[in-house]
Amino acid sequence: MSDSPSDQPVVLLVEDDGLLLMEASDTLADAGFTVVEATHADKALKVLENRDDVGVLMTDVDMPQGSMDGFALARLVAHRWPSIPVLVVSGMGTPGPHDMPDGARFIPKPYEPTTLVRTLQAFISRAA
Repeated sequence: MSDSPSDQPVVLLVEDDGLLLMEASDTLADAGFTVVEATHADKALKVLENRDDVGVLMTDVDMPQGSMDGFALARLVAHRWPSIPVLVVSGMGTPGPHDMPDGARFIPKPYEPTTLVRTLQAFISRAA
């Protein structure tokens, strides 16, 4: 697998904070990923139901708008779309023992942009 943009999967980025969404989206796009943005879990589910090219989900945990938080979204995606790797990010602490689905990864906020890209690339490589 090379690092050309066409080889990078589509990342569904779920973040309710507009500035953080923009920063993460720009970071991932600069690294060659195609990014689809959603501001809450309900929008993310609509994207997943209408697109078949999403290769990875990156979700924040705390999303006041919508019907579920990022942990619930991560578990639902792992159940309904088991081939999509899930990366969860949060500045609100670390996940409890049953918060994350099997195989999901967690990185705390704030994170360095290079750390995000390296983590995502390594995670995707292992999932492939």
